[in-house]
Amino acid sequence: MKVDWAGLMFLGGFIATPSALASMRGCDAPVAPTTAIATAPKALVQCFLLQVRSGLAPERASEFLADSVLAHQVTAEHETLQQRSPANYAEHIREFKHTWGDFEFQITELIAEGDRVYARWKQTGCHRAAFDGHPPSGRKVIEMASAVYRVADGKIVEYWIQVDRQGIAAQLQTNAALASDPTETAEPYALAQPQGSNAQQIQEAGTHCR
Repeated sequence: MKVDWAGLMFLGGFIATPSALASMRGCDAPVAPTTAIATAPKALVQCFLLQVRSGLAPERASEFLADSVLAHQVTAEHETLQQRSPANYAEHIREFKHTWGDFEFQITELIAEGDRVYARWKQTGCHRAAFDGHPPSGRKVIEMASAVYRVADGKIVEYWIQVDRQGIAAQLQTNAALASDPTETAEPYALAQPQGSNAQQIQEAGTHCR
C-alpha cells in the first residue's frame, strides 16, 4: 500500500517513527549544497526536524546546521542566546533521548516566508532520567514547542525557540504526586486542573509508558 505522506502531514502532522522516516522521500539522503532540499528553506527545516530533532539521526546535524548557529531561547523573564555547533546540537538531542527515551515527534505546523521557517511540534516521551529536579517516573511527558529558523546558504544559521515549560512542569509535578501514592488511583493529571491550551496535552500525558 502506498502511503500519502503529504496527506498525513496536512491532516494532522507527521509522526517521526524510524520506519516512516526511512520512507520520507528525500530526507534520508545526504544533503549537499546543490540539492533541492538545501536550496528550499522549508524543505531543509522539515528534513532537519524529521531527521535530527526527532532523534532519529542526530549525527546528521552538520548537513543542516551551519558551523555556528545563534540559538535564541525565548522566555518572558529572561531571553538567552547561545551559540551552537552541529556537534553541540547533536549532543543536545542525545541528552533528550537519555531523558525521554525514543520519543515520538510530530510536526503540527510548518510555514515558510523568504529565509524564515516557522515550525510547531509535539514530542511525546517517557521520563527515563532525572530532569529539572524530578526523578524518572516511567510516565509519559509531552512537550509542545515552536521555533522560527533562519536559513542562509543552504544551512540553518539562527533560530528562536519557545517551549511550553509550564505544561512540562505540571506534568512532572503530577507524575511525582502519582508516584508517591502506591495505589495510584488518581486519574493522570487530575491534580493539575488543566485549563485552556494545556488541557488536551495533560489528559494525554501522565500514563505509564509501555
